[in-house]
Amino acid sequence: MAQFLAAGLLVLVVLLAVTNALAGRAAREEALADAGATTEVLARSVAERSLPRGLVDGEPGAVDRFDHQMRTRLVTDQVRRVKIWNRDGRIVWSDEARLFGEDFDLDEEELDVLDHGGTDAEVSDLADPENRYERDGGSLVEVYTRIESPEGEPLLFEAYFDADQIDDRQAELVAPFRTITVGSLLLVLVLATSLLWVLTRRLTRAAVERERLLVAAVDASDAERRRIARDLHDGVVQDLAGTSFALSALARRPGDPGERAQLLDATTSLRSSMRSLRSLLVEIHPPGLGADDLEAALHDLTAGAADLGVEVAVSVAALGGVPDDTVALVWRVAQEATRNALRHAQARRLEVTVTRAGAGEVVLTVVDDGTGFDPAAAGDGSFGLRGLASLARDHGGRLEVASSVGSGTTVRLEVGT
Repeated sequence: MAQFLAAGLLVLVVLLAVTNALAGRAAREEALADAGATTEVLARSVAERSLPRGLVDGEPGAVDRFDHQMRTRLVTDQVRRVKIWNRDGRIVWSDEARLFGEDFDLDEEELDVLDHGGTDAEVSDLADPENRYERDGGSLVEVYTRIESPEGEPLLFEAYFDADQIDDRQAELVAPFRTITVGSLLLVLVLATSLLWVLTRRLTRAAVERERLLVAAVDASDAERRRIARDLHDGVVQDLAGTSFALSALARRPGDPGERAQLLDATTSLRSSMRSLRSLLVEIHPPGLGADDLEAALHDLTAGAADLGVEVAVSVAALGGVPDDTVALVWRVAQEATRNALRHAQARRLEVTVTRAGAGEVVLTVVDDGTGFDPAAAGDGSFGLRGLASLARDHGGRLEVASSVGSGTTVRLEVGT
């Protein structure tokens, strides 16, 4: 939930930033369009209709009449300055009388409007000479359009707006969209969080139930294995032991040497079967597996190796204080490595060593001198060792398998306590 909320808030911030930038751009264009519409109205409906003949030629009477009529009608709360230019770049009229008759260069955008009509807007460059009387009033946005004099000469009508007013209009346009965007995104986040909370609780309950069933199945399996091991130990193993003792006693009595040899062979066979059965019992369920019992359990695990002609050496250091789950992991790895060595490696010697390392680590090493294998080629087929490697990682340990064809195999487990 925390990760989802953090990701959701991050997405919310990104979306807000993106939508705010897009909305701001759209609102800016809309605000400039409003300024353009105002300029169009002033140019077409007010200025152009009142233009007298002779204004473009600078006739004093025409200029005075137009100035008297337009000074209060064109300059409003929104418009800071008005200029009317001819194509040569001369200001034929402005609400700033000091600009009358002055010549300046028109840029390409202004000439294009003069030639083709339309409306354009840009931020005023107050450093330009024609804007020297507007420098004390803050930033301006100039909007210009085309009008015609009574003589049919195209003129450029230019109105200057406060940039702050454009910004205010932009903010006014953005505000409703920002409210809608933020509200809708927050609503989506709240709904998604609620749904995720419900689904998470359901998944958690399902996971708890699956874990309970799995634990119950493992407990049932463990109990069944324990029962089988107990029944075999108390039944078949005891019967085989009794039979072995009886045959040994019969073999020691005087009699036919041939019969005595057969009895000794039968006794040896029974003892071998008992060792194999004890190893099998240990594999099924090692009795009382703890730190103090690991060495005995490993000896029982490798008891059947002698019948295969494999020399076994088991060495276990003192493991006092090692948790039972760590001991169980060491046992499980030793069991798998020993089984592989006895069944597949054709080894003649097997060494199982458990030691304590620094920082409280337990180290298990299982070494055989068998045929070995290529770990890269075995890869996906080594399900037992791959599963144990994953189990070791879950316990914070590390399982390494070193082997090559003809050079034996070394399995090393390091796990903390």
